[in-house]
Amino acid sequence: MAAASVGDVVSGTAEPAEIVADLWRLAGADASALGYLKLSGRDPALPSSFRIGAAAQASIAAVGLAAAELRHRAGAPRQDVSVDMRHAATEFRSEQCLTIDGRAPAALGDPLFGAYRTGDGRFVRLHMNFPHHRENVLKLLACAPTRASVEAALKGWEAVAFETAAYERGCVVAAMRSPDEWAEHPQADAIASVPVVQIEKIGDAPARPLPRGAKSLSGLRALDLTRIIAGPVAGRALATHGADVMRIAAPGLPFIDWLVKDTGRGKLSAYADIATADGKAALTRLIGDADIFLQAFRPGALAARGFGAADVAALRPGIVYGSLSAYGDEGPWASRRGFDSLVQTATGFNVAEAEAAGMKGPKELPCQALDHATGYLLAFGAIIARIRQAGEGGSWLVRVSLAATGRWIWSLGRVENGFSCRLPSRDDVADLLEDAPSPFGLMRAVRHAAQLSVTPAGWARPSVPLGTHPPVWP
Repeated sequence: MAAASVGDVVSGTAEPAEIVADLWRLAGADASALGYLKLSGRDPALPSSFRIGAAAQASIAAVGLAAAELRHRAGAPRQDVSVDMRHAATEFRSEQCLTIDGRAPAALGDPLFGAYRTGDGRFVRLHMNFPHHRENVLKLLACAPTRASVEAALKGWEAVAFETAAYERGCVVAAMRSPDEWAEHPQADAIASVPVVQIEKIGDAPARPLPRGAKSLSGLRALDLTRIIAGPVAGRALATHGADVMRIAAPGLPFIDWLVKDTGRGKLSAYADIATADGKAALTRLIGDADIFLQAFRPGALAARGFGAADVAALRPGIVYGSLSAYGDEGPWASRRGFDSLVQTATGFNVAEAEAAGMKGPKELPCQALDHATGYLLAFGAIIARIRQAGEGGSWLVRVSLAATGRWIWSLGRVENGFSCRLPSRDDVADLLEDAPSPFGLMRAVRHAAQLSVTPAGWARPSVPLGTHPPVWP
């Protein structure tokens, strides 16, 4: 057998159009829309042994096609939806491409964030980007806040034992596992048959007609109660197709400033602290006129505050409730906090990438692919659920998780010689960037990769500081 050339798929040979079609069928959408999809490019779009370009292209295309389909169901003719793989892969690195007045931060995370070797020769990855997570780790290790001190303290631990003890003490970490080790883990077994996007009717409600406006999602209102990357990307995707998206935050919660700026494009931003009576009342009023509710709290956390899926459906019969988690809603890790980098570490990606690259130690994917893909899949599921609500009535629940998305990316296959391309610089992708004024300064950022022939995508609102707007719909 001849050696595979760059771009040849080692396993999982589905073309990107077939991947979108699989998502389309999974969501119960009308297959005739697939004829209007136009995809270009091929992997490797980024240096990886995984088909990151295909995952980016397919997930972004699914959102664009769903947005166009909603407009069609509202009475408009169908339109073409085009996505180039290089552009989609660049959008999966949007936070890395952003500049404000020509500047970008030296790093997006805390200096102590990262992978460390433990006493048994394995690795753990520590999330230190929120102050309470950082302090909890340092307290557990009883060490100084320096990388050398953390490294020395972890020499006294075995990786899995540290992971267990750390979670018991409010830390957010992950022990690095091989793909085989993850496959044997009870959490992997618990979500093995869970679809990458789950869409289900959760209550009765009259069907509500779809709005019709200048853009594909004009007239839809979405509440975004998410943080970091995955959930905010979902809200940003809805906004680029015309939905009114309101980012809801509590004044005291920590956040990563640069990510707020990147994922805030197109959104309103208001404060509503649901730990207070006034905040709960404000959110309740907003829900009364919303179509979509996006949240990424740990399973059960919002229900304890009166805003679980059943609660919100009672407040607004017919709503689409989108729920994002790290490891899924079932299994021993269902309530465990997690972030893209940690889920990559726990589920075998770091080991697999290192082996493919011929190196020792952990190797990350070239972008936060689990975050970005999960965000677009959440937006896709929410749009399709809203379409189905208009036809079938009912309230709807859409569920996604970083771990399920990781399994989906694995299912797309691997790329031989995937590291033959280099990670693009901002100059390399300058043709995919656009300038827009913002309260922060001149923002240069990635244009949206899905091109709709009649209702072009794009953000009408600039990114703004958290809490800029009152908690009322415009």
